[in-house]
Amino acid sequence: MVDVIKCCLDSIRQISDDIKDAVVYLDAGCTESFQFLGAFPLLLELGARAVCSLEKTSALDEVVSWQSNPEPAQKVVVITSRLLSDAHRYVLRCLSTLQRIHRCIIFTPISEVGHSAYPDSPLGPDAFREYESLLVQDYEELIKGGQMKSRESDDSNPRESLIPEGEGWSQLAFDGDDVSNSGPTSTAKVVYKDGFPVPAADGGRMLVVNVHHYPLILCPFSPRVFVLPSEGSVAEGNLSVEHENSISPGLPSISTGTPDDGEDVPAGATLTAQFLYHLATKMDLKLEIFSLGDLSKTVGRLLMDMSSLYDVGRRKRSAGLLLIDRTLDLLTPCCHGDSLVDRIFSCLPRREPTTSLTHMKGSQSQLKHGVVRPPLDVQIPLDKILEEETLGDNFQLLESIEAFLHGWDSSNAAAQIVDLTNLSKKLNGEKPLQNSKFEQIRGSFVSTDNFHETKYLEAILDRRTKDGAVLIKKWLQESLRQENITLNMKIRQRSISNTELQPMIKAIAKSQSSLVRNKGIIQLAAATVTALDELHSTRWDGFSSAEKILNVNAGDTSQSLASQISDLINKSALVGLQEHKSHSSQGLLSLQDALLLTVIGYILAGENFPTSGSGGPFSWQEEHFMQEAILDAILENPAVARLKFLQGLAEELKANFSRRNPDEKKEESPSQLETVDFDDDQWESWGDENEDTDKTKDQAYGDMQLKLELRDRVDNLFKFLHKLSSLRRIMPLETKLNDDPYSNKGLLYKVLTRVLAKYDVPGLEYHSSTVGRLFKSGFGRFGLGQAKPSLADQDIILVFVIGGINTVEVREAHEALSESSRPDKELILGGTTLLTPDDMFELLLGESSFI
Repeated sequence: MVDVIKCCLDSIRQISDDIKDAVVYLDAGCTESFQFLGAFPLLLELGARAVCSLEKTSALDEVVSWQSNPEPAQKVVVITSRLLSDAHRYVLRCLSTLQRIHRCIIFTPISEVGHSAYPDSPLGPDAFREYESLLVQDYEELIKGGQMKSRESDDSNPRESLIPEGEGWSQLAFDGDDVSNSGPTSTAKVVYKDGFPVPAADGGRMLVVNVHHYPLILCPFSPRVFVLPSEGSVAEGNLSVEHENSISPGLPSISTGTPDDGEDVPAGATLTAQFLYHLATKMDLKLEIFSLGDLSKTVGRLLMDMSSLYDVGRRKRSAGLLLIDRTLDLLTPCCHGDSLVDRIFSCLPRREPTTSLTHMKGSQSQLKHGVVRPPLDVQIPLDKILEEETLGDNFQLLESIEAFLHGWDSSNAAAQIVDLTNLSKKLNGEKPLQNSKFEQIRGSFVSTDNFHETKYLEAILDRRTKDGAVLIKKWLQESLRQENITLNMKIRQRSISNTELQPMIKAIAKSQSSLVRNKGIIQLAAATVTALDELHSTRWDGFSSAEKILNVNAGDTSQSLASQISDLINKSALVGLQEHKSHSSQGLLSLQDALLLTVIGYILAGENFPTSGSGGPFSWQEEHFMQEAILDAILENPAVARLKFLQGLAEELKANFSRRNPDEKKEESPSQLETVDFDDDQWESWGDENEDTDKTKDQAYGDMQLKLELRDRVDNLFKFLHKLSSLRRIMPLETKLNDDPYSNKGLLYKVLTRVLAKYDVPGLEYHSSTVGRLFKSGFGRFGLGQAKPSLADQDIILVFVIGGINTVEVREAHEALSESSRPDKELILGGTTLLTPDDMFELLLGESSFI
């Protein structure tokens, strides 16, 4: 059986000799990957002294050791998910911060071919050897600069003067400056004796660097479902450049039947092909490649070019690879489907990005060669669950946690006793933990075994909301039984509510030992409680209802669909006005939400009314009403100025809103009148009517100019919507005639259903292998040609969606497999990233769009 998690863990074991007795540094992308793999215990099992963050290197990292070896660390292993050029400044800072390090081993998922083919990469075909010499050269120059500074220092204690205060705690400043300009990195590597710097004992050769290829850096949600880490170079690589058929750098361009070749291939396509090729090699699979969409065809051809006679001739398991462009179906990830995991990822906060493409590559290069993906690290609010009586009975645990959080800060040693005393007072009667650092503790998901060999995330990945919540409640009941805990409450079997889940969670977490044993189910249940909270569930259910109404109207007339969209926009304007006054949306749909529903409506209209208007699916009059509704909504809600198509109008919209709503100024007038000083100059201005008239004219002219500019922006928005409305016409696949209109399946379900039934799929292209092309072009003349293989004949099918995938599609893909004649096939699903409706909004209308 194919198991992505097992394959990744085996790859870590293969580098065990390098990990032993080393301080292991992971960048943000690798940290995300290893978290889902559950690989941190394995790293310590293989002999790693410590596992640390590459972006937050500290001089104290070499002091911490989980091993019994008392000798200081002399080896560093850096595992990065980025290109070597992007990780260089962090690697150099790490080496210069630590002391006594003589060997550095770097693992990167981008091969030497990938480095040489990537735009703006300074490395050539022999990338690894080139980088080894470049890193040693930069490091030696950094150390020499530090030694020169130490000799020029006239301080009586050179060691104190050379090492700045707070060494190890200062964050790496994202200012774009070279790392050699930072103080901590310039001298921390210098060896001291009796307070004075001395040269290295080996005659100046202080560092040995080795770079290796490590391809399996991915985030598995289950053994057969994975995405790429959000802050890795493969996921951040752009999938399209800005032109008439592109909609976002994070999505493939609209398919026109002419795939890009040569220099026009986006960087993300090249890196994706490299990743899939090495993934198949590690899993010992021989791929038969099929593609659907222009960018997928380009990636398929790149994969074929990387193959060789040796690869084809090896004894490998045969597998079918199906590549699909995300832009062939934007409707499914935009909609709020019935999925518990999608709700959790949409409702819970994410970890803040550790690095930024803007600071690493520059804003010009960011738009050309990258896209910012939201981190997959969901922050589960455990502090809200583990409070009140739970924390009151475990204040010793909290004191230990507080001491751990404060203990490493040597500069704050005097304040630690006061902080712990204040914490104890809070736990003994005052408001518990209102401002405590315990609020910073968050849970997170992992896909490996959590409790009694139960893979929690895998089990609920393709579950609907109610089914997943009921399953979590059963796990909580089992945990209560294992811990011999009884609850004085009536539990209904097939119902689910937060009033039932919260007491069960608190009962399991009441004991410290029980909290540790059941941390997996506690974190997942806490995430479910947050997702089912009234505020979040009301918004999600409102979205779902609106989408169903749009779907029904799309089967009627374009006029009814346009009227429904205008109604949603008008209601969102009222919500925005109420939110501005009360500072609370109460889970209702905002204008941003209405714009996402407008996108959904246009995609549906493009499928049902392809010839209604000259430039789009609606008539001119229908579209005019929608434009006017959006104009009025924007003027009533200045907070939407952060939208991509409204950039640069924030101040103008805010001033216009203040003039249109003078009631807010009247509220401030009583307090202002008390401070007004009626001096003589103000009396002289009376009767100057010309001045007031000029101000009125200027104000009217400014308002008119703002509305004209705003109308131009809205016109561009609707041109973009016209482009989106043409997407679904490309793949007119139907499933069954009696499909329920409320549960239309996505493209992935339709394609797999037809493929497994051995029906033709329009636009599906097969990429012949090297030997297959040879037979086709040469030996085929003598009757030795090969028959075109079928994807349905493969026992293993790997589906990869270029641009991203969501969990509703995971469920639908499994349904398509179970409904086929061969449900025993092994189906592996992958995508560039995990997509939620909010992510789609950012890609289509937010900062990551080409609008």
